Amino acid sequence: MDFSGPALVMAIINCNEDSFYAPSRALREAAVEMALAAEKEGASIIDFGAESSRPGSSYIGEEEELLRLIPVIKAFRARSSLPVSVDTRKAAVARAALDEGADIINDISALTDDPKMAAVCAERGAAVVLTHRGPAAETEARLRDALERARAAGISPEKIIIDPGFGFGKGLEDNLEILRRLPCLAEIHGKHYPVLVGLSRKSFIGEITGRDAAERLSGTLAANGAAILGGAAIIRVHDVREHVDLVKMLFALSIRN
Repeated sequence: MDFSGPALVMAIINCNEDSFYAPSRALREAAVEMALAAEKEGASIIDFGAESSRPGSSYIGEEEELLRLIPVIKAFRARSSLPVSVDTRKAAVARAALDEGADIINDISALTDDPKMAAVCAERGAAVVLTHRGPAAETEARLRDALERARAAGISPEKIIIDPGFGFGKGLEDNLEILRRLPCLAEIHGKHYPVLVGLSRKSFIGEITGRDAAERLSGTLAANGAAILGGAAIIRVHDVREHVDLVKMLFALSIRN
């Protein structure tokens, strides 16, 4: 992945019927077609996930997650070379996805839910997204812990992306504070890490705008614009076309200043 140009747009493809934003859900061939459409709209990365992480969502077993994800990844990879990210907390799912050509493991537990996950990612040379879940005050410390865990397992620092975890155990003011502190979060132990932000249509945007999830595009664009200006390297979004235009404009403005 090239981080020298505009921020990269990661398209959310939810291979389930439970994620909070219904238009992002698609199963089997519909998920493949949604991913291909996102690529045409300018997505740099496709993020497939089978298990919803919304508050109150149900846990799904390993077999069900594999059934939902692997045929979709295999079919998409047969038609596209775009980088593929897989949103999973299970090592067996990560291993199977990497076998089918996935490139990134997006683990919202930061390698803690499955003790085998770090070794799988290290063994396969996968890039990893390490997400912080919990109070905002702990974000930097817990991300440092996650980095140490990844590096101790043999994951190269160049393969690590950090995610401050908007909405995961954080309230409105917490999310706004993290958005303001993004430049500081990218620098850990004297090294700069690419920062991924996942705030698309989340509830804190609704708290500010008074809009439900279906009407939060404008608020999401504003928040992601602020994140990019704060140094975000990847934005994980439901609305690809609009965000591709956003990152192009912000990059054009930045290089002309």
